[in-house]
Amino acid sequence: MSTIVTAILLGILEGLTEFLPVSSTGHLILAQAWFGYDPAQWRQFNIVIQLGAILAVVVTYFRTFWTMGTGLLRGERTSLMFVRNILLAFMPAAVIGLLILDIIDAMLESPTVVAIALIVGGIAILVLEKAIPTREEQGVESLSWKAAIGIGLVQCLAMIPGTSRSGATIMGALAMGVGRKTAAEFSFFLAVPTMLGAATVKILQEPELLAGTATIGWSEIALGFIASFLVALVVVRAFVAYVSKRGFAPFAWYRILIGSITLIWLYAW
Repeated sequence: MSTIVTAILLGILEGLTEFLPVSSTGHLILAQAWFGYDPAQWRQFNIVIQLGAILAVVVTYFRTFWTMGTGLLRGERTSLMFVRNILLAFMPAAVIGLLILDIIDAMLESPTVVAIALIVGGIAILVLEKAIPTREEQGVESLSWKAAIGIGLVQCLAMIPGTSRSGATIMGALAMGVGRKTAAEFSFFLAVPTMLGAATVKILQEPELLAGTATIGWSEIALGFIASFLVALVVVRAFVAYVSKRGFAPFAWYRILIGSITLIWLYAW
């Protein structure tokens, strides 16, 4: 398979999975194992296509970000509470992630960890779907500071590849009494500082990634970025509409299926 085709397919995969509770990082790790390409060669690529997915959130919710940003400058309470909650939820991952960075990097090399996390996470989603009643929507700015910190702590579980950052934050929010739509949107908003922070840390650790000295071509990176952005643009809108009415069970069963197939492929074939 040519690098151009691989770049487009990985970009599509990133855009499809980044904001669904199925783990985009886990899928990229499994793609490496299944198709046998060198992950070191694609490290810069993987960072950049995540930024493409983030751009899709910014574009989709541009009006919200603009309103909250201008309101923040005017000192409006709604905007202050919105930004406070996002920052409070971001802080646990920022602190814990820096402390256990080496452990995280080691787990990123294991498709077995991904497969087990997919299965366990899928079961957890099914249990929570049954146990948690549907709540009224309240808006990100209406969350208490305790709920924001709690969601941020749950997000740290996503440092285990295969867990899913969006899945952890959404399920954590639901467990704290947040409505489905608000939980999904909070996860999207929280992704912006979380993923930008993670990308910044990686680049500071390995400046050659920014320089492009340890990467595939910039053409492949650009194609992956565009594919990720366009697909995520569709997924973000569709996901909120779907889970607001249907819930998360289909994603849980998908996780269990993919995790089980991967374990069979790794150890039975």
